[in-house]
Amino acid sequence: MVHKVALLTAGGFAPCLSSAIGALIEQYTEVAPEIEIIAYRNGYQGLLTGDYLRVTPDVRAKAALLHEYGGSPIGNSRVKLTNLKDLVSRGLVREGENPLQVAAERLIADEVDVLHTIGGDDTNTTAADLAAYLAEHDYGLTVVGLPKTIDNDIVPIRQSMGADTAAEMGATFARNVMAEHNAGTRILLIHEVMGRNCGWLTAATARKYHEWTDSVDWLPEIGLSQEAWDVHAVFVPEAALDIDEEAKRLNKVMDEAGCVNIFLSEGAGIADIVAEMEREGQEVARDAFGHIRLERINPGEWFGKQFAEMLNAQKVLVQKSGYFSRSAPANAFDRALIKSMVDLAVDSALAGTPGVVGHDEEAGEVLSVIDFARIKGGKPFDISEDWYLALLDTIGQPHPVPAPPAEH
Repeated sequence: MVHKVALLTAGGFAPCLSSAIGALIEQYTEVAPEIEIIAYRNGYQGLLTGDYLRVTPDVRAKAALLHEYGGSPIGNSRVKLTNLKDLVSRGLVREGENPLQVAAERLIADEVDVLHTIGGDDTNTTAADLAAYLAEHDYGLTVVGLPKTIDNDIVPIRQSMGADTAAEMGATFARNVMAEHNAGTRILLIHEVMGRNCGWLTAATARKYHEWTDSVDWLPEIGLSQEAWDVHAVFVPEAALDIDEEAKRLNKVMDEAGCVNIFLSEGAGIADIVAEMEREGQEVARDAFGHIRLERINPGEWFGKQFAEMLNAQKVLVQKSGYFSRSAPANAFDRALIKSMVDLAVDSALAGTPGVVGHDEEAGEVLSVIDFARIKGGKPFDISEDWYLALLDTIGQPHPVPAPPAEH
């Protein structure tokens, strides 16, 4: 019997967290209003410290408001329950304690029967560790995860919550950035999109932006041309990049259009950048999960320097859409996806079935509760997707060759 449910959001933001919280509150209020709901603040950090909010009757009555906002009202943090050194340094556990045991005992002390985790691969692999510990030690709690990531890179889930909205917001951001092409002559514009080792978001953002350029009217007689506003190149981590050959192609674009517009995944070319940093004796910063801190490397700036001289660019503008995109409220597509996932998540929780909800690519893409053991991060973008190849054909970019594996 379920008496109390706890929610937490963790990892980086995505345009679904607030809406997912709202949907969970709405669904429990509809099907089991007697169940108490709490929300741990700042993800696993709040779980370890017992810091939580109670979902009051007023919150239940106004839960629909959460669909209108981005971010997460209950807060996030990048905390991994198996990274003892990091947890001790943050003061979240004491030396010698088992963080999984601390978390499990906190859930018991708070009388929680179900824990809903809303996050990406790191959040859900951490949830998997916790679920395994709970099962092994007969704690009798059910953990049900919801997949969030703008990278859309969770194995084996077809579409993660928030990814479509992030691509749409990136395309909206690009409209203003690409307007800068007339701010001078021979301008190189680089739109850096989030994506540590998956290029799906960059490709999807470029696709939505290109579709916008196809959908509006232009007036080339006065200099308002689709050719100058459109996407000219898309660089993703999964595809090898021959900078010299691309420079030759883009030089022709620069001569004809007066500008070059590149959509760049922040993870593209990282192996080359890191190798250069290490040759120069620079330290490569990493987060608690061991991921390279891409914000300290500035891939867009690196590519800007590489291409500026080769294209004889008179001005280089690098703009990042990440924070604009990831903190947006969910769009209609994602709200529908969230609703379907939340409905199944609540049913699963009430039935005592743990796992992560998603359309299982390894089982006919059926929406189901996937065993935690099968959840992995780092799903690569399939650069042979028909829609992606069609986009490259349209912009005159050669079909991609897979890049060699690289550490990220």
